[in-house]
Amino acid sequence: MKTTLNALKVIILFLFIPVTAWAQTPVSGKIMSDKNEPVPFATIQEKGTTNGTTTDENGNFEFEVSELPTVLVASYIGYEKKEQKITSSENITITIVEKSFGLDEIVVTGNRTKPRTILDSPVAIDNFGVKELTGSGKPTIDRMLTFKVPSFNAQNQAISDATAHYDPADLRGLGPSRTLVLVNGKRKNQSAQVYLNRTPGKGEVGVDLKSIPTAAIENVEVLRDGASAQYGSDAIAGVINMVLKEDVEYSTVTSRAGITSEGDGFNFASDLNTAFNIGDGGYVNLTLGYYKQNLTNRAGTPGVADLPEDARPNEIQWAQDNPDLGMKVGQPDMEKKDIFVNLAHPVGENAEFYTFHGFTTRTGRSFAYYRAPYWRRGVADAGFLTRPEDFKGYQPTFETDIDDHINVIGLEYNLGENWMADLSGTYGANSVFYTVNNSVNRDYLADNGTSPTTFHPGGYRLQNVIGNLDVNGLLTEDINVAMGLEYKKEYFYAYEGDKRSYYKGGSDSFAGVKPAEAGKWDRNNFAAYAQLDYDITDALLLGVAGRYEDFSDFGDNFSWKVNGRFKLGENGAIRGSYSTGFRAPTLHQRHLTNSQYIIVAGSSEPLLQGTLANDSPAVQALGVPSLFAETSQNFSAGVTYKFSKNFYGSVDFYQINVDDRVLFSSQIGSDGNPDSTNPVEQILQDNNVVAVQFFINAGDTKTRGADIVLNYNSFAGFKASLAANFNETEIDAITTPGPLADNGYNIFAREERGLITNSRPKSKIILGLSQELGNWDLELNNTRFGTVTVTAPESGGTDQELDAKIVTDFSLAYNFTDRFSINGVINNIFDVYPEITDPSTNTAGAGGRFPYSSEVQQMGQLGTNFSIGLNYEF
Repeated sequence: MKTTLNALKVIILFLFIPVTAWAQTPVSGKIMSDKNEPVPFATIQEKGTTNGTTTDENGNFEFEVSELPTVLVASYIGYEKKEQKITSSENITITIVEKSFGLDEIVVTGNRTKPRTILDSPVAIDNFGVKELTGSGKPTIDRMLTFKVPSFNAQNQAISDATAHYDPADLRGLGPSRTLVLVNGKRKNQSAQVYLNRTPGKGEVGVDLKSIPTAAIENVEVLRDGASAQYGSDAIAGVINMVLKEDVEYSTVTSRAGITSEGDGFNFASDLNTAFNIGDGGYVNLTLGYYKQNLTNRAGTPGVADLPEDARPNEIQWAQDNPDLGMKVGQPDMEKKDIFVNLAHPVGENAEFYTFHGFTTRTGRSFAYYRAPYWRRGVADAGFLTRPEDFKGYQPTFETDIDDHINVIGLEYNLGENWMADLSGTYGANSVFYTVNNSVNRDYLADNGTSPTTFHPGGYRLQNVIGNLDVNGLLTEDINVAMGLEYKKEYFYAYEGDKRSYYKGGSDSFAGVKPAEAGKWDRNNFAAYAQLDYDITDALLLGVAGRYEDFSDFGDNFSWKVNGRFKLGENGAIRGSYSTGFRAPTLHQRHLTNSQYIIVAGSSEPLLQGTLANDSPAVQALGVPSLFAETSQNFSAGVTYKFSKNFYGSVDFYQINVDDRVLFSSQIGSDGNPDSTNPVEQILQDNNVVAVQFFINAGDTKTRGADIVLNYNSFAGFKASLAANFNETEIDAITTPGPLADNGYNIFAREERGLITNSRPKSKIILGLSQELGNWDLELNNTRFGTVTVTAPESGGTDQELDAKIVTDFSLAYNFTDRFSINGVINNIFDVYPEITDPSTNTAGAGGRFPYSSEVQQMGQLGTNFSIGLNYEF
């Protein structure tokens, strides 16, 4: 029987051999460029097979295909890949078009009237393809942009509660709240988390960039100019638009694994992107993604130097055995899963239905300060965790469950005579829920003789629903118009924690959300905008835009913008713009109330502090006004020039003034006089906290800078780019409410000011070099992070300027075929770290536990990373 089956297999294989190997049809022809020139040594292949060849020096080809009709695919470095169906076997001509490069690339962000090339745009725009971004070897889109866009910064923040799982990101050092993020041109919802710890972006809310999988992205457009008049709130520093993949030619599977040179931080990523046709002319693009990373630890080793004078024997032994005092300072554990779907289908002859949906869920685990045994003698003496003489302290973990999703549905309709309408609806949400493990509620322990060690402190959720109607078209051949309406409804939820998590002082490291702090708040706003661009001549373009918004919780705003561009022949342009902008205070900033443990200047251990809502009676009694919109004035001017087909550059200067900036105040505590209790101290006592913070419109800032870009592309495999940003922010004024000023309180201490002015690099310069050599792709990037300053607190200390650092990344890829490759990346080859923080700064080094500042950031503190990956298209 087995012999008979084997014989049948041979017969079946024999029957199919003539189809695949013997029934070949010779074909011949020529590959031409769009300039009607033959393309020598180009690749020509029958789609879906291995049949193919290369053209000779005159662009001619001849090979055999499996059947007719069939599809031929022509490709050549520097040209767009071209598919062409053929029915004959001779005199075939395939024309391939030179790839657009740099200034000739079409972009849509920042101009609602019509797409323009980068050269034609009146404002500065960068366009990055996904291959260019993933070549960096970085694991998430925020890290990729950090090493590609000089004015963009995002770094992991160790020991910062939920902030460690979001990594605040910003453009031009203006904070996370002032960069608008779009997906396919639609507003992306912000995160549920407010960054309350002393990190860059403290007191602000950003977009959860980790929720957008790179595998779903076709390209990223970065508008480096104020755009509130076009897009609304948040677009003060600029706009980042993530453009999703559509009907891709091949399905793509990628996998990557990496680890640091210290042997920690192992990470693994894998994703799939594919597309298929639906109906007549429709497509569905699907992305599935998975990412997992382990923690890293770069803690200092103060050891016995941290012991108090009355140290107990078990405490001395513990410090000797654990010179790092149990600390874990680095990136958190994280596991992330993504699914993105992008779909479009024609509706009749004049319309297209589209919809896209993204859902990301991730879990994370970071670590709070290790509660040293001499910090928690009350727990030790209670004999709860161990016998008092064996007590070694404990380290709470801060664990998060984060969900983020965006859902968009819309219809584009051709109104005829060069007019288009777009009607869409967007629903987005982000939620974070917390778990604190290995902790104690010390008050509950003191009152009941026991305590849980696991707590569920509650969480937060932000969601919005947006409706848009956009219309654009031509009034005349030279006048383009766009106009639209928008209605948005936002909701913010604070969820109560379990009772023991907020009992009195609450769970150690992060106190739960109390019933009085929980709640649901909402608001709505209506917006109308219009934009007009007038090509007065082929060289001169002038544009104007205006947008009116009315918010239910604070009032209205009108922003406007004028811009222009004058071409310098066919290869260059001078451009400039002036605009006003605004940022609406978020629902979090208006309504958030909570308590948490943080490091307070002068204290050796974390202390409980409270955040009171802006509209609470206590805060209002201090003379703090209800939050209202920040406003801005944004001026930019620059020149861009294409020196040759392969080489271009641009220089842009900008100044951004932000008035009435929403600040998260310093800790307002005791005035130090034991013989009196002033009205402020009474408020603290009434709220059972040692210090209080709140949100207030109190700051005026001025940001000046310049962006420089040089790009060279030989179209023969070699590329070079030099991009730089120089940036400086000053605080012009801080307005202190009367009752606080009268009692001698400083609502924004110098260390808080330092987070705005000195926590991001004053400059960043990126030099990128890449070369294609046969089947090999090589890439070398050097990123110079400029100086930052560790700002000493109001109570005393010396500021420390940290020197600029250069991080070198190298990647090498080998292409086995056009659709299968392997790559290896070494990030930070020379193991560069920030300078060690000087103890004289008196900042939150926690007695040497933090060798590198947790308050200012350059390149992070991971050191050298190694990764290897596979990429397969089918």
